[in-house]
Amino acid sequence: MARKSLIQREKKRKKLEQKYHLIRRSSKKEISKVHSLSDKWEIHGKLQSPPRNSAPTRLHRRCFSTGRPRANYRDFGLSGHILREMVHACLLPGATRSSW
Repeated sequence: MARKSLIQREKKRKKLEQKYHLIRRSSKKEISKVHSLSDKWEIHGKLQSPPRNSAPTRLHRRCFSTGRPRANYRDFGLSGHILREMVHACLLPGATRSSW
């Protein structure tokens, strides 16, 4: 189980990213339309004005049940060992377990 503080930090980043999403998207569209370098620098300054944690690259996927930050499967939102346990317990329909 991941520490609660790390999970809360990730939730806070996600909320910030959603809040500033439209500002970032509009600034990026403006940069692509403008041709002069000085105007691009001004818009780039506006793009850097929101908080750092609102950038989408700072988000990290975590396991839905345990909060584990590594070995996550996007399709299920679970980490590898939890996914394996659920498949062996027949809790995921359509997933087959491997045995050799």
